[in-house]
Amino acid sequence: MISMRYHIVSLAAVFLALALGIVLGATKISSPLLSGLQGDNQALTSQQEELSSTNSQLTTRVTGDEKFAGAIGQLAVRGTLPKTNVVLITTADADPADRDAVLSLLNRAGATVTAQIEVTKDFTDPARADELRSLAAKSLPTGATLPEVPQVGAVAGGLLASVIIVRPDGSGAANPDQAAAALAALSSGGFISATGTPAAGSAVVILTGGAVTGGSEADRAAAVADLASQLKKSATGVVVAGRTGSQDPTGVVGVIRGDTAASAAVTTVDNLDTSSGRAATVLGLVEQNGGGVGRYGLADNAQAQVPTLAVG
Repeated sequence: MISMRYHIVSLAAVFLALALGIVLGATKISSPLLSGLQGDNQALTSQQEELSSTNSQLTTRVTGDEKFAGAIGQLAVRGTLPKTNVVLITTADADPADRDAVLSLLNRAGATVTAQIEVTKDFTDPARADELRSLAAKSLPTGATLPEVPQVGAVAGGLLASVIIVRPDGSGAANPDQAAAALAALSSGGFISATGTPAAGSAVVILTGGAVTGGSEADRAAAVADLASQLKKSATGVVVAGRTGSQDPTGVVGVIRGDTAASAAVTTVDNLDTSSGRAATVLGLVEQNGGGVGRYGLADNAQAQVPTLAVG
C-alpha cells in the first residue's frame, strides 16, 4: 500500500525536476541571446564612436570654413560700394553682432551708412496697425503720397521712403525739418528707434532674426516684407537678410520669397548668422545697384550661397 509519505516524496521529486529543467533550459536559451545582445551593443558603441568622430571633424571643418569666409568676405566686398549712401534698418529680433558685422563690411565696401533705424515690435503688431496707418497719414511731408493699399507695412514704408530715401538725382526725400518731424512722430508712437540723426540714403539693408515668433507670426513677418517691397520702389537697391529660420513661412525672408513680385524686386539672404551670409548681404546690394536681384544662403529656396560677382 502506497503511503502518504510516498506521495509527498514523489511530488517533491517532480517539482525538483521541473525546476532543474527550467534553470537548464533558461541557461541554454539565454546564453546565445546574451551573446547576441552583447554583439549588438558593441556594434552600436562602435557606430556611436564613428559618428562622434565624424561630427567632430565636420565641426572643425565648418569652423575653418567660417574663418575662411570671414577673411575672404573682407576682400570680396572691398571697394564695391563707393560713394553709396545706405540706410540700415533692423527689426527688434535682429542680432547686434550681425548688425555690427554688416556695418563693418559696408564700411569696407566704401559705403556710408546715413541712418540706423530699428523698427520695434509695435511696428509689426497687428493690434496697432490702424494707429500706425493713421500716424503715417498725419506725418506725411508736403507733396508726398502714401500707397493706397491695405498692408500697413507698405503704408509705413511709403512714409519712411519719403523721408529717408533719396534718388540718384537728389529727388525724393523731404527737407530735413519734415523728415525729422516724421521720424520723431514714429519714434514717439513707439514704432521706431533711430540712432543719432538719420539722413537720407539711396539704398537700404534690412536685417532681421530667424523665424518670427510670439504670436501673429504671419502678420508680423508680412509687415517687414511689405516695408521692404515699398522701399524698393524708391531705393536703388534693397536687401533683406535674416538668420537661419528666416526662410521659413513665418520668417521675413520666407514671406518675400513666397511672393513672386517681392522676390523679383528685393534680394534676400537667409544665413545672416554666418560670415558668408554677411558678405552675401553686402554683395547682394552691389548686385541690386546693378539692376540684379537674387536669393542667397543655405536654404532650399536659395539659388546660391553668394552672388556670382563674389568671385568676379
